[in-house]
Amino acid sequence: MTQRAEFATVRDRLAVEDLVTAYAVALDDGDWTAYHGLFTADGRADYRSAGGIEGEAARVAAWLAESLARFAMRQHLIVNRQVRFGVLEHDTGDTARVRADYLNPMRLADATGSAAPDLVCGGRYDFGLLRTPDGWRLREVVVHEKWRRCRPGCPAPRSGPSARAP
Repeated sequence: MTQRAEFATVRDRLAVEDLVTAYAVALDDGDWTAYHGLFTADGRADYRSAGGIEGEAARVAAWLAESLARFAMRQHLIVNRQVRFGVLEHDTGDTARVRADYLNPMRLADATGSAAPDLVCGGRYDFGLLRTPDGWRLREVVVHEKWRRCRPGCPAPRSGPSARAP
């Protein structure tokens, strides 16, 4: 591998890492415009394992805005990132896959007393990314929630018929 190729790989890895971080920040800050902007035009997200929905990024962003509004504090910690560059199904061009573990403590907006989180969950993200003319974008995000700890009285995520993608 030449130095130029090695530099390009490092540059791509840093850009991919920045995109995953931007995803976590958008979720935690409730910046749903930024969240949607991280995806390709046909980008999708799947939160079903965490009691959520699966669908087109704008629809999922609207669901997240409604579901997460009750939490005044959210903190997505995304760690153990495994980045693989290659080809996604039926795509040509530059693609990447990222598997990463997450820890997500959240605090209810109306909580009083302790500063401890009301809900903490953890699991793994699978990200599919595509290089576009505007840089790396998310083509798909799949959440695999592995565990959840909720204090008594903490609400479950909103799901059911109104949360289902078309």
